[in-house]
Amino acid sequence: MSSNLYEKKATTISLFNFKTSAMRAFHMSWLAFFVCFFAWFACAPLMPVIAGEFHLTKDQIANINIAAVAITILVRLIVGPLCDKYGPRKTYTALLILGSIPVFGVASANSYESFLFFRLLIGAIGASFVITQYHTSIMFAPNVVGTANATTAGWGNAGGGATQALMPLLLSALVMFGVEQAMGWRIALLVPGVMMLIVGGLYWKYTQDCPQGNFKELRAQGIQVGSEKKGGLNILMHAARNYRVWILFGSYAACFGIEIFIHNIVAMYYVENFGFGLKEAGLAAGIFGLLALFARALGGIISDKVATKKGLDGRTKVLFGMILMEGLFLIVFSQMNTAILAILTMTVFALFTHMACGATYALVPFIDRDALGGVAGIIGAGGNVGAVAAGFLLKGVLDIQTCLMVLGGLVVIAASFVLMIRFSVEHKEKEQRLFEQAVLDRNNMA
Repeated sequence: MSSNLYEKKATTISLFNFKTSAMRAFHMSWLAFFVCFFAWFACAPLMPVIAGEFHLTKDQIANINIAAVAITILVRLIVGPLCDKYGPRKTYTALLILGSIPVFGVASANSYESFLFFRLLIGAIGASFVITQYHTSIMFAPNVVGTANATTAGWGNAGGGATQALMPLLLSALVMFGVEQAMGWRIALLVPGVMMLIVGGLYWKYTQDCPQGNFKELRAQGIQVGSEKKGGLNILMHAARNYRVWILFGSYAACFGIEIFIHNIVAMYYVENFGFGLKEAGLAAGIFGLLALFARALGGIISDKVATKKGLDGRTKVLFGMILMEGLFLIVFSQMNTAILAILTMTVFALFTHMACGATYALVPFIDRDALGGVAGIIGAGGNVGAVAAGFLLKGVLDIQTCLMVLGGLVVIAASFVLMIRFSVEHKEKEQRLFEQAVLDRNNMA
């Protein structure tokens, strides 16, 4: 272990290199997040079938959608400090293995109440995102951390698109082989649970907490890692005193919150408003999620590029522009009356939504290095607060279309707050020095 003790943070991302601890963490963290996201939203594209079987009302479906994202808020707040305390490797492995239990549970649900209960518990695996961002923030240097964070999150997020497209196909395949539909959706839902158990084992085997090794061994050698602050609550409180954290909490509610809300409702929206079948609706909904494969990374890459010339203020302006465009296109999407125009405007709106998510987390590592877990956790929770708020808004208004238009207006307001983020001259100079050092290290290696 002590031989890699002086290994520094990675200054480049070399996708096909699995030898370095940073690249193993990069690949394992996006894969773990992909599987968690897949399991988290596996129910959504099957909701028209499940709703029919349990005779669910509009209100009950809204409750299920809110439950799916509610508990994540709490768990995201907890896992950030847990990463600081126990390291991302232990935290992720535990989340994957424990999180598979409610996934199996939902497949065995036999009433609205039991389905709602397991759907609520499944929400915990949405906290996987915070660990992914924490792990890559620790492993990568300032010149590429925005790109690393955005790419791992984007590839993981694509699990939401994959599940929209694949779950209805898996169900149709089972029905084709003679399984009854009522049994078919249950068998289909076992798949993501099994995937989580497999990836949990791989995460434990192939990753380490930071470039120097695992937190436990390093602390045994007297090396300070994670947070200096004892106890998760102190880490959270330290982060919570920073006003920038709360502005980004709001901006993340406006991009990731909207994204999760769309995952929950968009298949039903295409079925109800445009008369799509289950498979067509799943594929249309899948476009939204699968764009995360590159769009979120693009947000991080643009943020990193602009930062080379404009520093931290440049990152803030990039984020403002992306959230503003997201809000405007969401309003346009809500007003479309033909399927083709709805899909086209949804695609543009989705691009800006994912890019805004990437740009948010390209700014996160620079907010407060002393409480990274707390900062990542609070801002990550903001995404789910946005999704829950959108869920309640949908319960309050009569139709999805009006709800989407109101949300578009709220996103535009959230964008304007981003312009209020300021950094002190000392903070900027310190970050600039770290940034230049990372570029220098990269050039020396090349």
